[in-house]
Parts: sequence; structure tokens; C-alpha cells
Amino acid sequence: MSDQFKALILNQEGENFSREVKSIDKSFLKHGDVTVKVDYSDLNFKDGMILKNGGRLVKEFPHIPGIDFSGKVIDSENSKFNEGDEVILTGFRVGEIFFGGYSQIAKVNADFLVKKPESLTTKEAMILGTAGFTSLMSAFAIQARESILLGEKVNDVLVTGATGGVGSVAIMALTKMGYNVSAVTGKDSKSDYLTSLGAKNIINRAEFDKDPRPIDKGLWDGVVDTVGGKILANAIAQTKSNGIISVCGNANSNELNTNLLPFMLRGIKVWGMDSANCSIKRRGFIWGEAKNLIDFDLLEKSVLTVSLEELIETYPKILKGEISGRVLVDLNK
Repeated sequence: MSDQFKALILNQEGENFSREVKSIDKSFLKHGDVTVKVDYSDLNFKDGMILKNGGRLVKEFPHIPGIDFSGKVIDSENSKFNEGDEVILTGFRVGEIFFGGYSQIAKVNADFLVKKPESLTTKEAMILGTAGFTSLMSAFAIQARESILLGEKVNDVLVTGATGGVGSVAIMALTKMGYNVSAVTGKDSKSDYLTSLGAKNIINRAEFDKDPRPIDKGLWDGVVDTVGGKILANAIAQTKSNGIISVCGNANSNELNTNLLPFMLRGIKVWGMDSANCSIKRRGFIWGEAKNLIDFDLLEKSVLTVSLEELIETYPKILKGEISGRVLVDLNK
């Protein structure tokens, strides 16, 4: 590869915020000890916030965003990785305080990287990305009722924000685990899409976006919630005894107005999914299981692939809730 490569650069001077694809060289990269030729990145909600105005997450400019990437090591100053290793990166505040994946070349700390399982391609890894990885974390959290807590079998699982990147992959993974998935969405036009992913029932979000009862009829063995607010509060009230709720998003609200009765009377557990700081050992396990739980041929039908230049035009849609499925960023496009 040429010494010059392209990257999406954010800058802020006074009140002026800019985003532009530029040609740079390796001297621009200032972090880390492993250099990677990036094949793919993706677009998450957090990326959209950062691309809009830094999202109060970026502290220094100029900056290269992109919280995820996959690719091949081209130089390593760390014994953990060798030239030619294929790697995945999600989280660890890369794309926020460290330069990220919206660049044909990235340089990062070796401790942030996971060696890609042979069962996955670099493209498949970024079709999942942080959103898909969080979905898989959530699915295993629901399964923990059986595997870790030695509780009764999980049967009925609710997924909120079902058409989003996390929700859609969660439906597929939970269905592969053998569970009956009900999907909550405000997009009636996406019912067929959610059914194709494995959802058995489609529920209009209006049924959940209302003031909850202190405790309601128990309907769900597990819940994957991506939205927060009243929808999560209602899901908590409707969770069965010893159920597990995976909390992994706040697309609707950061607030949660609930009470102690579901916890005291039913022993339910709320489990926060902190995918950004998940241990490398756990990451390795989850990425290794991805191929068993995801039908990539099916998932790819709902993937929009864009270049860095096209990403600048696309990112506002994820902030407006106009993206269904995943956005893949092809660094060679």
C-alpha cells in the first residue's frame, strides 16, 4: 500500500465542526503498537453521535472516528500479534479518545485487539460489529438463566427496538438458541423482516410506551432491551420469576421509573451489557460462537455497504431511527 491512505477526519475550530475524507500518512497516527490494514468498519449509534458533533465523547481534534474495525496486521511492536494476523476491534473507547476505524490504516494498543476466529471473515465480523457483539452478549446473558443460575429452561424472550442493529441480531441469535422471540417495534412495515429473522410475534411499541403498573402479568423469561424508558419499565413489570433482562441501549430514554416489587417478588435480574470494556477472554469466546448463532447470508440481505464518502451522507439516518439492519463501511470502496 502507498504511504498515503484515506481517512475520515473530524475537526473543530471554535463553533465550526467538520468531517472530511482526506489523504494522510502513517505519521498522523499517534496511538498504539499494532498497525492494521483495515478491511471493514461499520456504523453504530455512537458513531452517529460522534460524526454529528463529537457527541461530547471526542476531546481532542483532529480526530479519526469509528469505534469498530477488522483487518490484517501489517506491523507489530507487540509480541501478541504478528504480521498477517487477522484481527477484530470493538470498544475500549477507540474512535472516541483513540483514533478509530474510519481509516484505511489504523494503529492501536495490542490489548484492544482480538484475533479473528477462522470461522469468520473480516466482513462478517463487521456486519456484526459492536451492535452484533452486544446482541450476542445479551443472548448469552439470557441463556445464563439455564447455564449459570441452573434455572428453568428459557422459552419466551422479548426484544425491544427490534429493527435496530442490536435488536435484529439478537432476534436471530435467540431464535438459534431455541427460544420463542417476540419483537417490539414501531415500524409496522418491518414485520416481514423481523419474522424472517426468527421473531414469532410482532408487538407494536405503543403497548409498552406507556406508564407501567408496579407489577404485571409475567410473560417473559428474558428480555433484551435496547431502548430504556417506559418500554423497559413495562418489560420489567412483565418479566416472569427468575427472569433475566439484558439492558444494552437507551434509544428511547436514559431514565427508568420502576419499583422494587418485580425484583423482590419475582427475583428478576437486570444485567447491563458493557460491551466496550468486556474482557478479551470473553470477547474471544463470543466471537468464536458467532458463526453458530448467525445466518450471515440472511443478515447480509439487510446490510447497506458504504464508502467513507458515502458514510458522511448516511450517518444522520441512524440518529433519526431510519436505519434497519446494519451499515457496513468498506474501506476499499
